Formats: sequence, C-alpha cells, structure tokens
Amino acid sequence: MKITVIGTGLIGSQLAAELTARGHEVTAASPSSGVDLLTGTGLDAALVGAEAVVNVSNSPTFDEQSIEFFRTTVGNLLAAGERAGVRHQVVLSIVGVDQVPELDYYRGKALQETLLRGGPTPYSIVRATQFFEFMEPTMSWTSDEAAVRLPATPLQPIASRDVVDALADVATGTPLGGILDIAGPDRFTLDEIGRMTLAARGDRRPVVVDDQAGLFAAVHGDVLIPRPGTRLAPTRYEDWLNG
Repeated sequence: MKITVIGTGLIGSQLAAELTARGHEVTAASPSSGVDLLTGTGLDAALVGAEAVVNVSNSPTFDEQSIEFFRTTVGNLLAAGERAGVRHQVVLSIVGVDQVPELDYYRGKALQETLLRGGPTPYSIVRATQFFEFMEPTMSWTSDEAAVRLPATPLQPIASRDVVDALADVATGTPLGGILDIAGPDRFTLDEIGRMTLAARGDRRPVVVDDQAGLFAAVHGDVLIPRPGTRLAPTRYEDWLNG
C-alpha cells in the first residue's frame, strides 16, 4: 500500500518508519522535501499513487494565525488528494478539541476536523491526549528557579510511540468515517505529572497549583479526559520517565 505522511516531526518521522517496517511504500512530505501545505507547492507530486494520506502537520504558532493555517492547509490537501485519487484521508487531532473554544489553536484543530468531514474523501480522525514528550516543555512555560506553577487540569497522557501505532493501524484500515480516541492508561492532574517528572529528574523544586498558569489554564473540568470506548495504550508515564 502506498501512503503519504504529511509532516516529519515527532509523530511523522516515527510513523513513516513504522509504516515502512510494516511493508508499505511511504512518501514523507514536508518543507524539507519541497512540499508546502500553505501554498500547495509539491503536493501533487507527493500524492502520486497514494491510497492513503496521514496528515500530522502542525501550525507553527498557537495563536489565532493557527486557525487560518488549518483552514488553508486542509483545503489544499483535500483538493490535491481528490486530484490524485486518494481513497483515505487521516488526520491526527486532540481529545476534547471541540471543548476548549478559549484556545485559538484548539479552535483551529476543530476547524480542521470539520473541513475534513465535509471533504470529498473518506476519512478518519484520530484524537490523542497530550503526549508524554510534551509534559516537560509544558512545565517550562510556567517555571522559574524557585518553583513550577501548574493548574490541576485532569489529563490522561500518551506516549508518542503509542500514537504512531494507532495511526498506522487506522491508515492501513478501512476509513472510520468518524473519530477514534486514544489515550494512555493512567489519569493524573497536571500538577501531579509535574511532581512525578521533577522527581524522576532529581529536581527538588516544588510544584505550586496555580489555576491561572500556562496554556491549560483555559481548560475547564475534565474535557481533555477521553470518553468511554477510548483505545487505551499500554505505556505508563512512570515507566516512560524511568526508561
């Protein structure tokens, strides 16, 4: 099966390798390979012969410009896919993405889903919870030498490796025509994750609960916790930290 992966970052690079290991023919498309989603440059060539496309590209910003990024890139990708005869469009999204309208980036991702649903090609949406790999960068936004300040936002994070496995399964299967939620096995509050992470790194700074701190201050309640029927991944955060 020929599959084009759009984006070669944390997920895209692993996904291209996983699909190749499973015996599929993979084209990895990104600016470094001459593909520009915003202008459409290089898309037609990247999709020649592709049966499925997996879009794991990301906006370069998290502000209101991200909304226009997703609007433009989805339009370009759907049009190019229709010209190429692509039979399955897959996108990676976020659990609860439509429940946090206060965040421009989440509104952009929700728009991405809406445009995909209304497009001409059978589709699948894979919504993942927050990646393990993003926990430390998230903490750094609200940290100083004395303390780490984090809201007590409920999360159920997942390893990027497990996200890749789910995406590979979906991309090589029948289009879902809907959403698959995936999450890690354990639920924490963000401040608990902070304490676990600092302890594993030998960092003695305290974690202070501050519901106004950082990106997740805009999240209310447990909207980022997956629903019943979610595919639960095997990797535990504590094992990943200490691995």
